[in-house]
Amino acid sequence: MAHMTSIPTAPLVATGLVGGYAAARHAGRSDLATVVFAGAGLVCARSWLRSSGGRVAGVLLGTYLVAFWISHPLSRKIGGWPSVLSVTAAAAAATTGLADRRRVDTGA
Repeated sequence: MAHMTSIPTAPLVATGLVGGYAAARHAGRSDLATVVFAGAGLVCARSWLRSSGGRVAGVLLGTYLVAFWISHPLSRKIGGWPSVLSVTAAAAAATTGLADRRRVDTGA
């Protein structure tokens, strides 16, 4: 699956966080939310590992998981959607800077 490493992962990070939240909130399906979140995270982690190595993959996977975790207490302060969109922007920016931009620069 060499083609998997050429796709930008920031949109997948956004899909996992926003899509997971939307599934939980609007469909009322926490099981579907888990599948969306975990599926996007797994695809991203595999791609990061292949294209950027273990250290970057670990940092970005940690960022993705912390974004999910912090969105919950943050939502009590600023609301659900603002919280999810804020953490998604931060996680996608980190992904762009550490993995996706490198792909563009090196042609990987």
